[in-house]
Amino acid sequence: MIVAFSVAPSGGESDSVSEAVAAAVRVVRESGLPHETSSMFTSIEGEWDEVMDVVKRATEAAGRYGSRVSLVLKADIRPGWTGQMDAKVARVEEHLSSWQD
Repeated sequence: MIVAFSVAPSGGESDSVSEAVAAAVRVVRESGLPHETSSMFTSIEGEWDEVMDVVKRATEAAGRYGSRVSLVLKADIRPGWTGQMDAKVARVEEHLSSWQD
């Protein structure tokens, strides 16, 4: 499965969430699972239990920076498939390259 998620604390001392997001991303990176971070979401790939455990720990890490946390999560659940974070993009790129003049 691939999960794209974002966390944002509120009720803290700062208007900036970058430090809290960095704490969450650190949890993801330390997990050892395939991942990507963009300006809006972090995506992570693995089995259900391991991915959800990382999301939970990342949310808790961000939660240390405020009194509440907003979590947005989108999942692509496709049992038996791995390496899809790269493969899905490669399939789109293949279509795009075939459209070039």
